[in-house]
Amino acid sequence: MSMENFMCIAQGADITPLALAIKRRPEIWKEDTYLRDYPQGPFGEIESIMLRFPVKTVAETEEELQNALSKYDQHESIDYPAYKLLPEAKALIMSLMARVGGERLGRCMINKIKPGGKIFPHADTPSHAEYYSRFHIVLQSAPGVVFRSGNEQVYMAIGEVWWFNNKLEHEVINNSAIDRIHLIVDIRTSR
Repeated sequence: MSMENFMCIAQGADITPLALAIKRRPEIWKEDTYLRDYPQGPFGEIESIMLRFPVKTVAETEEELQNALSKYDQHESIDYPAYKLLPEAKALIMSLMARVGGERLGRCMINKIKPGGKIFPHADTPSHAEYYSRFHIVLQSAPGVVFRSGNEQVYMAIGEVWWFNNKLEHEVINNSAIDRIHLIVDIRTSR
């Protein structure tokens, strides 16, 4: 079966150092709840470790928000404290940048979905999805995790690295008995 919305680009990534570093610091999951708490967002059932992300803007009205955002490059991400605390993540990210001909590094985060949890259906903003390619490095997963993009779905195994089409509506449902943990990396590529 030909797949257009997903591509496995590597297998056997050495995820053990990062997986162990995260296990040693369980409190790191609670340090940033931005995605989980974002109103009407699709991430209400996840926990995230923000490594790189745009500057977070707080505004009381939509007009204030748009005015504040107009002062920033919408594609720029900054390092968050966890990026320094988890050098094991940086090693995986830089290796991926080299593999895909990365020119600019965008958002990087580690997302965890508990058994029975989900990331609700959504499509990423068109300007962001057109600018960056989205990659997933699988740190922990088990059969029963379903990742859908458009009309295709896959199971991504531990140590695999995937590109997927985040322009289309996508969702993840964890029907397994363990947490599903992925390192998500946005890269502007030269290819």
